[in-house]
Amino acid sequence: MRMRKLAISLSNLDTKQNLDPHLEQYITPGDLASRWLFDILAFGDIKSGCRVVDLGAGNGILGIGASLLGADFTSFIEADLEMCNIAQKNAESCLTDGTYEIQNIEVGKEVPILDEIDLVISNPPWGRQTEGADAHFLDLIISLGVTTHLMHNNSAKHIKNRFEDIDWNVEKYGEADFPIPASYGHHKMARGSTRAGFWRLSPP
Repeated sequence: MRMRKLAISLSNLDTKQNLDPHLEQYITPGDLASRWLFDILAFGDIKSGCRVVDLGAGNGILGIGASLLGADFTSFIEADLEMCNIAQKNAESCLTDGTYEIQNIEVGKEVPILDEIDLVISNPPWGRQTEGADAHFLDLIISLGVTTHLMHNNSAKHIKNRFEDIDWNVEKYGEADFPIPASYGHHKMARGSTRAGFWRLSPP
């Protein structure tokens, strides 16, 4: 599949209209998701036979994209039940039955039930509303112990330190503007953006 075709497919996915600021819900645009997934593909981390976890899946855009690029099975982990229902609908429209599962789980309070996995892809809360909101996601990534591709605030310093302290390999390989529409009442501009960074984290 070409990058443009993937971007179009991902841009057409349904999403939630009333986003929850407490969960820091921002929708990853289809073109940005497509470019990032092709970067992950270029590392060789998405491949035939691999099993992927989309952690903090939202509407399922990243996990669906990974599946469309060749992953055999994707687990979508998401705390918001409405988002889980949307991800289910999106997956049904794009993927084959038996190649995915949706788990309505709040990371940090519940532990997902996962068979053998090969790759985690995650755009967790960045902690803009609640400091340390990403901590449970990072803890779960460490406990899963597999290669992870992470999108986070480009200026985040704690990711490198946290993972290198436990001897993981940390590679920051890209950055991009992440558009932020005025989804919440506290946004004063009609549209803005923030800078996202992309990390590849691999266990020792």
